[in-house]
Amino acid sequence: MVTAVRHLGPNWYASVMGTAIVATAGTGLPVHLPGLRTICAAVWLLSLALLLALLCARALHWRHHGDQARAHLLDPAMAPFYGCLAMALLAVGGGAVTVGRYRIGTTAAVALDAVLFTAGTAVGLAAAITVPYLMAVRQKAELRHATPVWLLPLVAPMVSAALGPLLVPHLPAGQPRETLLLACFAMFGLSLLATLAMLPLVFARVVAGGPLPLALTPTLFLVLGPLGQSTTAVGTFADVAPSVVAAPYSQGFGALAVLYGVPVMGFALLWLGLATAHVVRARRHGMGFAMTWWAFTFPVGTCVTGAESLARHTGLVVYDWLATGLFVALVAAWAGAALHTARGVVSGALLAGPRPAPVAPLPVRVRTTSGAVR
Repeated sequence: MVTAVRHLGPNWYASVMGTAIVATAGTGLPVHLPGLRTICAAVWLLSLALLLALLCARALHWRHHGDQARAHLLDPAMAPFYGCLAMALLAVGGGAVTVGRYRIGTTAAVALDAVLFTAGTAVGLAAAITVPYLMAVRQKAELRHATPVWLLPLVAPMVSAALGPLLVPHLPAGQPRETLLLACFAMFGLSLLATLAMLPLVFARVVAGGPLPLALTPTLFLVLGPLGQSTTAVGTFADVAPSVVAAPYSQGFGALAVLYGVPVMGFALLWLGLATAHVVRARRHGMGFAMTWWAFTFPVGTCVTGAESLARHTGLVVYDWLATGLFVALVAAWAGAALHTARGVVSGALLAGPRPAPVAPLPVRVRTTSGAVR
């Protein structure tokens, strides 16, 4: 077991995020199918089990393979995935309140969410500062190597902003509720402005730098994360604001949910089309399964919850249909990623170390009859 976790990186937390968002998004769908809530609760329990298993495995990784763990921190391609740890904690915690309470009870769900939200927010804020610092000072990241993965540590505070309001009704009225709501609003701004600073680098790399390597092509879907999650966040602010802050601020949150959410969701759909086109091209060129396939899950799930929020606050049926269609795509993506991951774990292929690059054969030197060497 100790040897098996040597190459277990923080990117594996994406499987927890992708599983938890299926449960959360399914609970908020406008359609009410028989047994859907039970299925979503079971999926959330699976995400909780995955989180606990990965936390233990990553603890073993740090305990017995500290050299590899430090190498991950100094690798500009791997370090941003530490944002996934924060988002995994937050996604499972938020799922406890939205759907897990049907299995473990409201009191236990709120307590679990409080612990995971606190831990996830602390890790997310630390990652949002530490990872960009390491990229600038220690890793010497180059702009030509920019990928959507660079967004991961910056999106984590946005997940806190979107899920924190779920705890607001469970706090005492007055200062505690208002403090948490405005703290989430502050993290919304922190993440949004940082993402707006980083996104042009990613967009320029995609447009002017040529297609990403085949294995990294699914990471284009990561751009949907801050778009869908910020739309979800302003919707949750509007949901709880009337019981926390007085008018006109509560009304302002309601207006923000629509005036911000509608155009951002429009851009999300544009990016979804662009990313899908790149993935289709990559598949035609031989793109196989990699752990980057989990990028098809959580970011799309945030667009589902964002569309659900817009459906609540606009009353437009078109957003109901959008949420339902995106959820179908989410479930299909999750099933594919989960199946291939399970196969890779059982076979050991996903836990094996990277293969060394093939060594080119030395040129053969032949002496001709004239004595020349070529």
